[in-house]
Amino acid sequence: MQTDRLFALALALGVLGCLLLAYVVLLRMAAARRGARMLAHALERRAAAAAAAPASAGELRAQAAGSAPPMTGQRRVPAAAALPTSSGPPTTLAARVALWRVRFGHAGVRWLDTPLGKHIVASEDRRLIEQCGFIDADARGFFLLSRLVCALAIPPLASWLWSAYVPAGYHVAFVAAAFVAGFMLPKFALGRRAAMRRNAVADEMPVLVDLLRLLQGVGLSLDQSLQVIVNDFRSMLPVLCGELEHAQRQFAAGRTREQSLQRLGTSFDNEDLRAIVRLMIQVDRHGGAVQEPLKQFGDRLRETRRARLREKIGHLTVKMTGVMIVTLLPALLIVTAGPGLLAIMRSLATVHR
Repeated sequence: MQTDRLFALALALGVLGCLLLAYVVLLRMAAARRGARMLAHALERRAAAAAAAPASAGELRAQAAGSAPPMTGQRRVPAAAALPTSSGPPTTLAARVALWRVRFGHAGVRWLDTPLGKHIVASEDRRLIEQCGFIDADARGFFLLSRLVCALAIPPLASWLWSAYVPAGYHVAFVAAAFVAGFMLPKFALGRRAAMRRNAVADEMPVLVDLLRLLQGVGLSLDQSLQVIVNDFRSMLPVLCGELEHAQRQFAAGRTREQSLQRLGTSFDNEDLRAIVRLMIQVDRHGGAVQEPLKQFGDRLRETRRARLREKIGHLTVKMTGVMIVTLLPALLIVTAGPGLLAIMRSLATVHR
């Protein structure tokens, strides 16, 4: 057996061992959760039985005293019998996938604070995860394990598929490149999603400013304006509505307006969004009329957007010039210079005769 085959087999066995270890860890976590759930249900049944016991004793005393007629033909069902004894397993495929994703994320959370986890999920990666809209620790754990799994699974798969096309002597370099590609693949996916969300934020900013100006103009407070935007304009502002909803939940949980909007102002590297956040904090703290500043800010955002679109059109024109040279110029030369070239060739042929 060749060396590259042995190396690929060793990597495959290593990946299999890691998957088995993860499976054992997940089984232990599932058993611990099942035990905690059974204990919680037992405590609930006991509390319900204890609450139902005084009521049953009162009814017996009332029947003995003759204050209430005895109930015949009916059997009283205890309150504990109405409680579910266990939560059944998820039946749909989406629920099972979501459950396994949560378990996968919980398993990765344990490695986040280790030196290996800090190197795999650096501060830049955490920022990308926040820009993608994943704010819980399970998302960072899922990203950590996904990088490890891709880094260990892609090299043997690439060696098995394309090892015959790799020249001799380059198999180790090919496996190393596959390892690096697998390790960086989740980050590339995160970076693409984060870039799409940043562009969406830049496009949604003028609409957000106009909505704030209109809602403030009709007399709503800042909290009411944000709640209306989150509830009624989610289809127009999908990214900003999700971020504002998270900020509203933090504000309702007891944080100040500045603390709840801090993530929105710092996550997307957008100076206009930072200005809007500072304006909302100022309005919440000091009050005042903000219709005219918002109108001027909205006009400036639209002018900036027009300038950005003009720049894109200029870049597109330059790119289309190359396309036109490659595609249209040969046809144009054939149509315009073709008859002249044919006439010259016929004249030369006549002279040679």
